[in-house]
Amino acid sequence: MLKSNPFKWRHYEPEIILLCVRWYLTYPLSYRQVAEMVNERGLDVHHTTVFRWVQQYAPELDKRCRPHLKLTNDSWRVDETYIKVKGKDKYLYRAVDSDGNTLDFLLTAKRDAEAAKRFFRKTLNAVHTQEPRVINVDKNAAYPKAIDELKDKEELFEQVELRQNKYLNNIVEQDHRGIKRLVKPGMGFASFNTARRTIKGYEIMNMLRKGQIQAVAKGAVQKRVKFINQIFGVAA
Repeated sequence: MLKSNPFKWRHYEPEIILLCVRWYLTYPLSYRQVAEMVNERGLDVHHTTVFRWVQQYAPELDKRCRPHLKLTNDSWRVDETYIKVKGKDKYLYRAVDSDGNTLDFLLTAKRDAEAAKRFFRKTLNAVHTQEPRVINVDKNAAYPKAIDELKDKEELFEQVELRQNKYLNNIVEQDHRGIKRLVKPGMGFASFNTARRTIKGYEIMNMLRKGQIQAVAKGAVQKRVKFINQIFGVAA
């Protein structure tokens, strides 16, 4: 557990802050809707305050959860989806294993071999992933180029098999929906940094929901809440 107090100087109790952050990152709600739900409980919270909390604590949630993630398997399914930032398409690279567990994700401005290499490097370095046996991708020409360059630099084993088969990637394409439904209420993001921070929270809460945390089973909502409070040093 990290020793620093991330709630220092905040005017609201940590439990309320984490409640709002959890709600926003878990359910397809707008900032205004989260604020209204809290207002119904007698607390005066503005939607801009909820926005600031999400921007502050979503990346911190990702950081604190990572050491507790279960090991994923060596069959990777990789794909990218579109995310609107300032009305323009940006690219969210995502990967799951053959069991549907999230490997990693990366928001990029471009969809090319350099972006793909950055994503593969990030995924390879994640604490809960292992060297892939096979990587399934679609027909995007950037993937073979990125894989070849990583093998040439010995960042990826030569034996790793690359399969370009869209059918095999149905599992990751279906998994995109869980993130897209959360993006929809906000109708995109106002800045790249806002998108990057928020998506970190979406993704790690999705991983919690899937049961990828060692101490929290899939669908165990109360244990999920307790776990988040614990890693932030908040009493149950």
